[in-house]
Amino acid sequence: MISRRHVLAAAATLPLVRILSAPAWAATDPVFSTNGIAIHGYDPVAYFTEGKPVEGSPEFISDWQGAELRFASADNKATFDSDPDAFAPKYGGYCAYAVSKGATATTDPFAWSIHENRLYLNFSTGVRDIWRQDIPGNIAAADANWPGVLNA
Repeated sequence: MISRRHVLAAAATLPLVRILSAPAWAATDPVFSTNGIAIHGYDPVAYFTEGKPVEGSPEFISDWQGAELRFASADNKATFDSDPDAFAPKYGGYCAYAVSKGATATTDPFAWSIHENRLYLNFSTGVRDIWRQDIPGNIAAADANWPGVLNA
């Protein structure tokens, strides 16, 4: 029996299915950014310290692999700068689920999860729900594809 939940989950994935079935494009940039700003301007440290997306400020910025990261406070910037690998989103901030499928996709800062002290971003909250069904398996697949998907 197909439930309403199954129909909604399928509908939520349609945009990602279109992206993944479209002709491959090389992402080349190691970090997903919009106008040079990673995570759409949200503070990566806040996901860990506040448990939610928090907008960063242009007053507190760091360069992360050629993209600008913004932070909500000088303390968060200092925390990131002291250990970028601990706080930066995996897979350059590209959709972790898309990377697990051998592609890249944009992300929504509200579609996030932390697993084993690592930040993962997804295309949408619907895709995040699919990602969460098998996080360890998806991470294994994404790790195998990263960073090769940047040159696919």
